[in-house]
Amino acid sequence: MQKILIVDDDPEVRETLSLLLERERFVTVQAVDGQSGFEKALAARPNLVLIDPRLPGLNGIEVCKQLRANRFTRPIIVVSAAADEIEKVLLLEVGADDYIVKPFGSRELLARIRAVLRRTCDDRERVIRFGSVEIDLERRTVTRASKEVKITPGEYKLLMFFIQNAECVLTRDAILDSVWGSEYFSNTRTVDAHVLKLRQKFEDDPAVPKHFLTVHRLGYRFLR
Repeated sequence: MQKILIVDDDPEVRETLSLLLERERFVTVQAVDGQSGFEKALAARPNLVLIDPRLPGLNGIEVCKQLRANRFTRPIIVVSAAADEIEKVLLLEVGADDYIVKPFGSRELLARIRAVLRRTCDDRERVIRFGSVEIDLERRTVTRASKEVKITPGEYKLLMFFIQNAECVLTRDAILDSVWGSEYFSNTRTVDAHVLKLRQKFEDDPAVPKHFLTVHRLGYRFLR
């Protein structure tokens, strides 16, 4: 059975989510604040974390950041009472996989949980390679010519989206929506800036890319 960690300082929310998930045959673990949530995530190794961003002490943004820094690779879904765009962007940038605003329907939450878990479970390949680049999915590290490359959470998510959609033509809007969310300032220049960073880090000649290709007037295409 799959295990889900619920991190929320509201006991009623924790119990409601726990009952909902246990009815769906998930095992649940609860944490009442950010610090205990961080510790339980590393100790219990849940399949997924549900976390409120506005926690006492260590907030949700710091928990996500510290978990990813400690090579916690399991998915994280933020469950927030506020549709705060800046907060959402920050959480996605530091490693959260999805963001859902309260109140929400139980069906929507379960659908998002299953979708994220399905993406995780379906990824059977633990090390992905293209050119001289290797991506270790378990450790969430990237190397090029056997040397580790420093990569931001946003760059990593974009890189994985390209890999999952290799050889497909992807519009800037589709990339923006899938990687950062459709509400991310509606600015496709964000995509261009991140693609430039990936080219600088992973192409032999960023000016003549072999992997991250521009498709004129449409967007981009990734070739392995």
